Amino acid sequence: MSTVRKTITLTSNQSEWVKSRIASGDFTNDSEYIRDLIRRDQERQRKIENLQAALDEGLNSGVATDLDMEAIKQKARQEASKRESQEANHQASKG
Repeated sequence: MSTVRKTITLTSNQSEWVKSRIASGDFTNDSEYIRDLIRRDQERQRKIENLQAALDEGLNSGVATDLDMEAIKQKARQEASKRESQEANHQASKG
């Protein structure tokens, strides 16, 4: 990956902060620290975009309907029973 040289201006407090991060041993130089900040910002932005897409999908999915808890429980029981039958058949075929 090619690199581009940039010049940035920091306040004295910011410069001292960067120096302290390097002195702590977490980073070897200013550039490494700044690149890490940029990577973290990019990841944060990706997460925000993914969250926004999920929110948009939810908002565009239509009006929510009331839940029928008895129907949900019945479906869950049926699926559990089906899994149990499949597991029993699998065990019987092994033995």
